[in-house]
Amino acid sequence: MSAVGIMGGTFDPIHLGHLVAAEEARVRFGLDRVIFVPNGAPPHKKDYEVTPAEHRYAMVVLATAANPHFEASRLELDRPGPSYTVDTMREFRRQFGVKCRLYFITGADAMLETLTWRQPEELAALCEFLAVTRPGYDLARLSEALSAEIMARVHVLDTPGVEVSSTELRRRAAAGESLRYLIPSAVARYIETNRLYAGLKTAETQ
Repeated sequence: MSAVGIMGGTFDPIHLGHLVAAEEARVRFGLDRVIFVPNGAPPHKKDYEVTPAEHRYAMVVLATAANPHFEASRLELDRPGPSYTVDTMREFRRQFGVKCRLYFITGADAMLETLTWRQPEELAALCEFLAVTRPGYDLARLSEALSAEIMARVHVLDTPGVEVSSTELRRRAAAGESLRYLIPSAVARYIETNRLYAGLKTAETQ
């Protein structure tokens, strides 16, 4: 039986934490590949102006190019309207068939929001979840917030600590600080060349 991991997100920008989690998921759960799916139009309001989708997709392509088990997908970018996870997983289920073991890889804190996502019960029927955590994460937070039906589809994935966030990277880029060792060098060059976060003014940098 084949097994495929889907990692969705804004990836603004993609960083080493994303890549470490994806590789850990691939090895631990025997995934044939991990597909990174940048959001086209995130349905939930952000507290900053999201970088144009083509730039975010290009950064994902650069970040995943060195790993033959990783690939980038334009599925949500080329689909009109808001990017709902259930629609994305429905399409991947159609592509890979019922015999494929399909996993959605996301952070444990994001899993706490699944009940606010569109059609969470159908989403849980389409795939299993890999909830990425740091060692020592309080798993009771998940079991208290999620229904028993959804929790039964959740696998917790402890990953090595790579303490980096896209929010912090945007702040550092806007301030002209170094991004070295936090994101792939090709992504850092892309950000610098395209001045993606130069002069960024958001709630997070004010």
